[in-house]
Amino acid sequence: MAQADSFGTEKVGRLLWRLAPPVMLAQLIQALYNIVDSYFVGQYSKEGLAALSVIFPIQLLISAFAIGTGVGVNTVMSKLDGLSNRKGADETAGVGLLLAVLSWAAFALVACGVMKIYSRLSLSSPAAQAYACSYGRIVCGFSFGIFLESNWTKVLQARGDMKTPMIAQVIGAVTNMVLDWLLIFGIGIFPRMGVAGAAIATVIGQILAAVIVGVKGFYKVPPLATARRYIRPIYVAGIPNILMNALCTIYIIALNLILVSFSDDAVTVLGLYYKLQTFYLIPVMGLTTCIVPILSYNYAARSIGRCKEILWRSVLVAVVCMGVGTLGFELFPAPLLNIFAAGETAILSIGVHALRVIAISFMPLALSLMIPTYFQAIGKGSPSIFLTVLRQIILLVPLAWVLSLGGLRYVWWAFPITEVITASAGLWLYKKYPM
Repeated sequence: MAQADSFGTEKVGRLLWRLAPPVMLAQLIQALYNIVDSYFVGQYSKEGLAALSVIFPIQLLISAFAIGTGVGVNTVMSKLDGLSNRKGADETAGVGLLLAVLSWAAFALVACGVMKIYSRLSLSSPAAQAYACSYGRIVCGFSFGIFLESNWTKVLQARGDMKTPMIAQVIGAVTNMVLDWLLIFGIGIFPRMGVAGAAIATVIGQILAAVIVGVKGFYKVPPLATARRYIRPIYVAGIPNILMNALCTIYIIALNLILVSFSDDAVTVLGLYYKLQTFYLIPVMGLTTCIVPILSYNYAARSIGRCKEILWRSVLVAVVCMGVGTLGFELFPAPLLNIFAAGETAILSIGVHALRVIAISFMPLALSLMIPTYFQAIGKGSPSIFLTVLRQIILLVPLAWVLSLGGLRYVWWAFPITEVITASAGLWLYKKYPM
């Protein structure tokens, strides 16, 4: 309990500096699974790279349900710990395990069933379609690793343990990297498996990470009669996060459908953008993960001034991170794209312009992410959900479609327009909703 108690007593700056870096690093390493896959697959096949671009939103959907449910568990545990109800917090952790297993089973069944149809709708090349179907079925069917790992990671983070998840992610990611090289190209005794090898490497890395966090994060599932009373609070707390990330999947798929009307290369560029932005956005996403249990703890204890201080210190850090990202995209778009698509002139001609336009959105994006997280953590789900829907559904996709009528060069302007409007709406809601 000592670690969780520090949420309410330790100086905010020192607390964030102590807790946030391990979370940021863990999430960055988690994102490296797809990035590393894309790097090696890009050396193997251009069609394979396009395939991974369309499977990327499906992987985001997996993460949405896995991490979002974990965030719900994390939030409820932190609130109960803040109220000195250790027994209830432990039971919440056990219910999280049950929900992780059930979510994986439902998701794997549906995703594997529709993968062939989805691949055909998203890509024009038969080879790319085949690669997408193979890769997608493996990462979806064996996704129990990420569901279990996400739940146990959030359990540990609720108790102030940020280091064990980081260690697990490092080991899982290194395993993925090594196996990517061995299985994609068939090194030594290992068979040449191509794109399917990348998928197998990913799920093995995820399962290994789950085993490591499970050693400390496992809690027995309570009896069903007991478990039932925790399910609703978990999802009330977790649905904004699930929705935020699930809608991200939906809008990426919708954008892919808009872009495929121009070319598969345009689809690839969007996928590469999301991989490249990871290096700048993940620190911000790690910060949002870190502040949820801290805000929940302090709000339960009615430390309102401390909650506000946590929010605005976090916004400042996010703005600095995204400012660095803006400079990187504006100054070095071609070198960044060449990491994955060296020599692909069609991809570069589209991508350089796209990255420079999208980079304009990075600064307001910091507010677009932080303010919904703040509302989620203090139990005000309605404004959090509204901002998420506004950003990812009401604005981005319709704007992209309208702008696409003028040509591919205009589609990318949907990003900065969306973030400016969402950030402005977030500030207005922050002032409107008293704590």
